[in-house]
Amino acid sequence: MTGYLGLGSNVGDRRGNLQRAVDLLPAQGVTVTAASSTYDTDAVGEVLDQPSFLNACVRIETDLAPEALLDACKAVERELGRILAGEDGYVRHGPRPIDVDLLLLGDAPYRSERLALPHEQVTSRRFVLVPLLELDLELRTPDGASLAEALAALPLDEGVRREGAPLQVPPAG
Repeated sequence: MTGYLGLGSNVGDRRGNLQRAVDLLPAQGVTVTAASSTYDTDAVGEVLDQPSFLNACVRIETDLAPEALLDACKAVERELGRILAGEDGYVRHGPRPIDVDLLLLGDAPYRSERLALPHEQVTSRRFVLVPLLELDLELRTPDGASLAEALAALPLDEGVRREGAPLQVPPAG
């Protein structure tokens, strides 16, 4: 199945953290087929007083089911030092070395207690839509909503600035 992940970091070597996440995904059964440029973005959510984020999106291929793919994303976050929900020191929307969000997977929606696909904020966050549409300007949610139209409808108050070249995609194999 084809899917898309959103990556973010605002602690330490931000670009290095994003690249390391991309490099760790194949060991989790996830093949990265394309990566967007990186974007420096303002913090949004519950904690605004923190360093800006570096964000990117990657297109993936995987045979993993949605819950198993979520577990793979969490394993990469844990390996890179992310404190996860339920652990001591966790702050929702707080500073973090890595965030790996499952945005879209396949052509059908999915819902469980742990996961909603498409990601509930995929159509409402500029820092997700800008790099995601760089990978495929024609992307749509499973119900047919155009992500380009969703981006065009958003206000311009969320700062998203192109920072650098695309992340390196690991060789297939």
